[in-house]
Amino acid sequence: MYVIGIDLGTSGVKALLISENGDIVSRAFEEYPLYTPFPGWSEQKPEEWWEAVKKVIKVVSASVRPEEIVAISFSGQMHGAVFLDKDGEVIRPAILWNDTRTFNERAWITQKAGGESNLIQMVGNPPLEGFTLPKIIWLRNNEPENFSKLHKVLLPKDYIVYKLTGRMVSEVSDAAGTAIYDVKNRKWSEELAKILELDISIFPEVIESFDVAGKVSKKMADEIGLSPNTLVIPGGADNACGAVGNGIIKEGLFLGSVGTSGVVLSPTSQPKFDPEGRIHFFNHSVPNMWYNMGVILSAGFSLSWFKNNFAKLEGMVQEISGISAYEIINAEVEKVPIGSEALIFLPYLNGERTPHKDAKVRGAFIGISARHTKAHFARAVMEGVTYALRDSLEIMKSLGILPVEVRITGGGAKSKVWQQIMADIFKVEVKTIQVDEGPAFGAAIIAAVGSKLFNSFDEAAEKFVKLGKTIEPIEKNSRIYDELYEIFRSLYPALKDKYEKLFNIAVKTSKGDENE
Repeated sequence: MYVIGIDLGTSGVKALLISENGDIVSRAFEEYPLYTPFPGWSEQKPEEWWEAVKKVIKVVSASVRPEEIVAISFSGQMHGAVFLDKDGEVIRPAILWNDTRTFNERAWITQKAGGESNLIQMVGNPPLEGFTLPKIIWLRNNEPENFSKLHKVLLPKDYIVYKLTGRMVSEVSDAAGTAIYDVKNRKWSEELAKILELDISIFPEVIESFDVAGKVSKKMADEIGLSPNTLVIPGGADNACGAVGNGIIKEGLFLGSVGTSGVVLSPTSQPKFDPEGRIHFFNHSVPNMWYNMGVILSAGFSLSWFKNNFAKLEGMVQEISGISAYEIINAEVEKVPIGSEALIFLPYLNGERTPHKDAKVRGAFIGISARHTKAHFARAVMEGVTYALRDSLEIMKSLGILPVEVRITGGGAKSKVWQQIMADIFKVEVKTIQVDEGPAFGAAIIAAVGSKLFNSFDEAAEKFVKLGKTIEPIEKNSRIYDELYEIFRSLYPALKDKYEKLFNIAVKTSKGDENE
């Protein structure tokens, strides 16, 4: 028997067909466009997601008989808003997680609800510009005609579940990222909806990540090559699925993800949230579990930015020899002393989420001297990103959530030198994963549990998740990094009042991007 895990991402959709033994049988990826009609806006067309999803399902399902695929489940980009009318038709393009148009709406919600601390008590999280709730208020304020048509708001992957089954539902881990779902009590907050004068009925029914949303409709089954008996399991938010796919389903296990953005995530069996709202507090896809999560916006992106702008020679070598530019950068970084000879990088290239919640903060290199080479700057980027991830780790430790083991994933986790940097700065052993297929792999595990191929997430993870190597922290390195980390932590408060002035000057003087 087989399951399909699908990750509906920002750049495209990825599908995996996986056997009940945890073997990947086939995979497919399909891109779709991202639209930026104005600066700070980020939109996609749900209809284009749907066409891409149908294509990847057809590809991965072609190698087995339809009746052998028992279930399909989804991971999805969080916080997006798909607006549907009473006929289930899309009203306007979906507004995505990385859209920042809702600055005023976020401030209004916070003021209306009596401040951030009240919101944290009501729903577990303060709203951020990228969360779903401010987008709904933005629609009401700026597109009243579209708002008048609004019947349901779905999250991105939940729209695909609706197209497959005809049922409008969400599940706990994705609903948790809307800023109007009461994470602790696992329900939509009628209290907050009333304060904001929103009709609670616009939000869908919420079920568990592993519950059965329905079966593939007969019409859809014929079109995409699945059986009408294939179960549709809603799955989870991309970070929850990433945790499941790496076996992060118990207290003490931490996920450190260094993709485009960076994530530190840890499950908890009791509701524990940061009273200051510096880290997110969401429902896990695993039953009766929550997780705390810190997010930095420019993790692997910081290194790709550095490569694209300052390592053009390495890029030319890659074109000629086929040797990855990142491989060349890693080899040079290994020659640089730890701490980059006191060069510190602040990785706030696109603002920052955890712990600063500051859209106007920007990056910096501090401590530049004539001794510093390009390799020093590359190492400082890796170290600065890891210091920023440690900010989340330290907040969790202050809440009594202590790391026993950190499992690392994402592009940055493939670098041996960066693996050691993470172990040394986190001061805990880190482990790699043999199969690093991202959230789609976690969605497949959820499908396997939801379809009863396994009796529990523990049983499924034991079969599917295979650990790679262990990297131990080097004590003398950690001592040096502790000193540098304390300096790193002091830099944002010292520079904060300058960032807004710089941001405003940048807005006035920027030419903008052609695609905007």
